[in-house]
Amino acid sequence: MFIALGGMAVHVQVQGPPGAPPLLLLHSLGTSLHVWDPQAEALARTHRVIRFDLRGHGLTPPGAGEGSMAEFAADAFALLDHLGIAAAHLGGISIGGRIAMEMAASRPERVLSLFLLDTALEFPPPENWQARIEAVGAGGMAAVADGVLARWVMDTASASSRALRAMLLTTPPEGYAAAAAALRDARAAPLLGRLFGPATVVVGAEDLASPVASAEAIRDAIPGSRLVVLPGVGHIPTFEAAEAVTAALAAHLAPVPEGDALAAGLAVRKAVLGEAHVARAQANVTPLDAAFQDYITRNVWGGIWTRPGLPRHTRSLLTLAVTAALAREGEFGLHVRATRNTGVTPEEIAEVLLQVGAYAGVPAANHALKIAKEILAEMEKTA
Repeated sequence: MFIALGGMAVHVQVQGPPGAPPLLLLHSLGTSLHVWDPQAEALARTHRVIRFDLRGHGLTPPGAGEGSMAEFAADAFALLDHLGIAAAHLGGISIGGRIAMEMAASRPERVLSLFLLDTALEFPPPENWQARIEAVGAGGMAAVADGVLARWVMDTASASSRALRAMLLTTPPEGYAAAAAALRDARAAPLLGRLFGPATVVVGAEDLASPVASAEAIRDAIPGSRLVVLPGVGHIPTFEAAEAVTAALAAHLAPVPEGDALAAGLAVRKAVLGEAHVARAQANVTPLDAAFQDYITRNVWGGIWTRPGLPRHTRSLLTLAVTAALAREGEFGLHVRATRNTGVTPEEIAEVLLQVGAYAGVPAANHALKIAKEILAEMEKTA
C-alpha cells in the first residue's frame, strides 16, 4: 500500500495481527523493504511487522535535496504516527540501523528495543561517499553496482546476490545519492550517551562495509547490549544467513522464559543501575536478605523491566514518579542516578515532579526536587 507522508507517496507493507507488538524494519542503502523478506513472514506470527521503502528507494520517490539521518528518522516517526503506533521495536540493517539509532537517541520513549544489523555509529571516510555520490550522478547506478555488491556479499553469483544487484540498479540515482549524503555526514558524537537498551547488535564476520569493529563500538555505546557475530557472512546477512538472522531477531523479541528470569533480571539491573552498584549490592548480600535479593532480581527486574510493553525510558520515568510520590528517598535517589543509563533528562525529571506535586502533594515533590538537585549536581561534577 501507499501512504501519503509529507507530500510523498511512501510504499509500506504491514503484516501480522493488528494488536501484536509493533516491529519496524528499516532496509539498507540501495535496496528496498524486500531485503527483510526472509524474516518478515516468520516474525509476523507474533508481531505487527511494518516495512517501508525509504525515500528514493524501491517504490518511494526521492525527496528534495540531500538527505540526512534526522530526515529519515522523521519519515519513520511520521509512518508510526499515521499507523497510530506510540512506540515500536526497531530493526535496521546498514543505513537502516543508523536511522534506528537516530530515532532512539532523539525519541527514546518511542523505541521499545533496537536490533542493529551490520551498521555503525558513523561511516568514514566522507570522501568515499562523496566519490560515490558523484559516480552515480555521472553514470547512474550501473557505475557503482558491481563494486558495491562485491563489498556486500560472499558470493556475487548467488540468486540472492542477483536480487540485490537488481535492487541496486533500480534505485533512483538521486535517492541513492541523498542516502549516501546522510551516511557521509553521520557522526557518532550526537549518539554517544543517548542510546539505551534493550539492544542486540549483529554483524557478519566478513562484513567489509560495516566491520566487526563498528559493531563492537555500538555494543560499547549501549549499556547492557548484546553482540552476535555471524561467521562467514558479509554485509547483507538477511539474505546470506537468513535463518540465523531470523533466529537472532526472534530471540531478541522473545519474552524472557521463566528459567531465564534471574539471568535476564540481573542483566537489566546492571544496565539500568550500573554494574558497580549491582556488584556492591551482591557483595553485601547476607542470609537475611538473600531470598529478597533473588526475588527482586527475578521478579521485578526479570519479570517487569524486561516486558516489551513499555520502553525502558518510560519505566524509568514511572519509577521516579512512584518513588517520589511515596517518599522512598533511597529508591528515588538510586533511580535519579540511573538516568545516566536510561536516557531520562533533568528536564524530564522536573516534569515528572510537577506531576507528582499535582497528584501526590507539593511536599513530596518539593522533597524529591531537593534530592534530585543534589544528585544531578554531583553527577555533573563527576561526568
